[in-house]
Amino acid sequence: MNDDVRFLENRTFDEIAVGDSASAEHTLSHRDIELFALLSGDLNPTHIDEEFARGAKFERIVGHSMWGASLISGVLGTHLPGAGTLYRSQTLSFHGVIYVGDVMRATVTVTGKDSERRTVTLACRCENQDGMLLIDGEAVVSAPPVKIRRPSVTLPEVHFSAHGARHKKLVETAAQGSAVPTAVVHPVDQVSLEGAVRAADAGLIVPLLVGPKARIEGTAAQFDLDIGRFEIVDAPHSHAAAERGVALVREGRAEVLMKGSLHTDEFMGAVVAKETGLRTARRISHVFVMDVPTYPKLLLITDAAINIYPDLEVKVDIVQNAIELAQALGVKCPNVAILSAVETVTPKIASTMDAAALCKMADRGQITGGVLDGPLAFDNAISKAAAKTKGIVSTVSGEADILVAPDLEAGNMIAKQLEYLAEASGAGVVLGARVPIVLTSRADGTLARMASCAVAALLARQLRGGKR
Repeated sequence: MNDDVRFLENRTFDEIAVGDSASAEHTLSHRDIELFALLSGDLNPTHIDEEFARGAKFERIVGHSMWGASLISGVLGTHLPGAGTLYRSQTLSFHGVIYVGDVMRATVTVTGKDSERRTVTLACRCENQDGMLLIDGEAVVSAPPVKIRRPSVTLPEVHFSAHGARHKKLVETAAQGSAVPTAVVHPVDQVSLEGAVRAADAGLIVPLLVGPKARIEGTAAQFDLDIGRFEIVDAPHSHAAAERGVALVREGRAEVLMKGSLHTDEFMGAVVAKETGLRTARRISHVFVMDVPTYPKLLLITDAAINIYPDLEVKVDIVQNAIELAQALGVKCPNVAILSAVETVTPKIASTMDAAALCKMADRGQITGGVLDGPLAFDNAISKAAAKTKGIVSTVSGEADILVAPDLEAGNMIAKQLEYLAEASGAGVVLGARVPIVLTSRADGTLARMASCAVAALLARQLRGGKR
C-alpha cells in the first residue's frame, strides 16, 4: 500500500480501542486495472476498452469497484489490526466510480469490540482526492492475539502490456472506411514496399507506387510481394519520385503521401517546394501517435521531427494541427499540455512564456477545438498525483491527449524514451500540408507503419471537402 512501510507491526485485540483509526492511499493506474482484471477475471469492457467506456455513461475507462474495496482489506491486514487479522464479514455500499489517476484513501475506524469472540468491528470508507465518498461499509475481523513486528515483504515489480493494442484498434477502425489513394514514394526496399502492401491488404490505402519500375518489381519478386494489382508510376530515381509523388497529390490522384526508401530531407524538399509543393497557410509539423502501455489512452507528441526551435507563431500551428488530428482520431475536445521544465511562468525560460501565450490565445479563439494548459512539466501533464503534490489545479493534468514539446530535441527524446523504456509503440504523421504525410523511419516495425497509414487515412477522410 505505502512505499514507506518498511516494518509491519500489528495491534492485538487488547491494544485496540474504540475510535482507533488507520488509513492508506493508492493512486489508480491503468496497470492496476489490467492486473485486477487478470486476477479477478472481470473483463467488463468499461474497465479495459476505452472506446466502449467512452460510449457509456462514464465517457472513459473506470476502475473496478472491488479494486477500491480491496484497499480496505489492505488497511485491515497491514495497519489495523494488521498482521494476523482474519476477516469474518464485510458489508459494502458503492456511491461513485473510480477513474484512472484518482488518489483513493481507504480508512478504517474501530466502532466496537466483542471480548467473548475477540472480534473487532470497523467502519470502512474510501474517498477520492476531492474527498468524495465512493465506498463505505462495515468489517468484522478477528484481531491477532499476539504482537507481531517484522520486516515488510518486498513484492516484485509487475511488468505486462498488450503491446500496440491501441494501434491495432486504430488500424481496425480505419479499415472500416474506404481505402485512401496513397502515393508511395520510392518503395524500392523490402520494408517500405512490404509496408505499403500490408496497408493495402488491411484496406487502409490504395498504393500508387512511384519510383523506378524495374527496381520496384525486382524488390517485389525478391521478397514474394504481390504488387500486380497496384499501379506503378515510373520515375528514374528518388528525387524524381518525390516530385512525381507530390504532383500526384496536386493532380488529385492521391490523398496521402507516404515516404519510402529515400532520405527525409529529399522527400520533404519536394513537399515544401514553393511553386510545386504541398504547402498551405498552415505551418507543417509532425505528430507522434504513441501507444504507451502505462497510459490509459493514445498520447500525441508534437513536434518531434520537423520544426527544430519553433517560435510562438509556429507553435500556434503545431498545436492546431495536433488538435485536428486528435479530433480525426475520435477525441472531440482534446486536452493539450504545453510542456516546459517547470509549471510556473518565468521570463528566464522562454517556453513558459510561449505556453502562457498559447493558453491565452486559446481563450481568445485564436486556437480552437481543444483545452490548453501550460506551462506544465512532464510529470504534471501525465500524472494527477504529481499535479496534486505541487498544488496544480488543472483539467489537463493526468488527462493530456496531446503533449506539445518546447522544441524538436525535447519532443524526440520524450517519444524515444517512451518507446525504449516504457515499451510504447509510435506511429507518426506530418500535418499542415495539403494531405497527410506518412513519414516512417527505417527502424519502424510493421505495426507502426500500419498505424501510421491508419492515422493518415482517418485524417484524409476528415479533410475531404475541406480547404486542403
